[in-house]
Amino acid sequence: MDIQAAVHSVQGTAIPVPGNDIDTDQIIPARYMKVVTFDGLGEFAFRDVRWDGDGRALDHPFNEERFAGASVLIVNRNFGCGSSREHAPQALMRWGIRAIIGESFAEIFAGNCTAMGIPAITLDHETVKSIMESVAADPATAVSIDLRAKRLVVGSREFDFAMPDAYRSALIAGSWDSTSVLLAGVDDIHACAERLPYLTDFAAL
Repeated sequence: MDIQAAVHSVQGTAIPVPGNDIDTDQIIPARYMKVVTFDGLGEFAFRDVRWDGDGRALDHPFNEERFAGASVLIVNRNFGCGSSREHAPQALMRWGIRAIIGESFAEIFAGNCTAMGIPAITLDHETVKSIMESVAADPATAVSIDLRAKRLVVGSREFDFAMPDAYRSALIAGSWDSTSVLLAGVDDIHACAERLPYLTDFAAL
């Protein structure tokens, strides 16, 4: 397995997007899902809550220059609810998000994040609120997530976070990347194929 696929930690600055029950249609409106690849979806992240019908910018953190370059998203409760569209975390990743801190996530959304190498970690309401306030006051605040130690550092403060063991283990081991897992067993795949007559010897059938 390609050890480079392993995700042990994420460091960067953060962007808070407050609000409970932010669903996948808010994250990426359905009309932008008519694509062959996910390339370019980042520009449409939160499109309908960032811009009005006339294309004028609305008050939204993703429009604020002070959060430009942020790689850690901070959210509240039940983030990513609604449909199971993979396009939602894909759009966030292509905007620049590499990890998400929240109170809770829709289960399928969290699974989709993990399958893309994006840790989605949880903390209690008051802690998330405090972190949001700190980042809003100083967007340059450094944020570091250590998956092996299950520790989050925000500025000078440290917190323990929660995350399903299966997701955390997959990220640390690099097994979140299904392509890498498949390629790691390529010799076994070829060996198995050679034993299957319908793949190697049609005349024998």
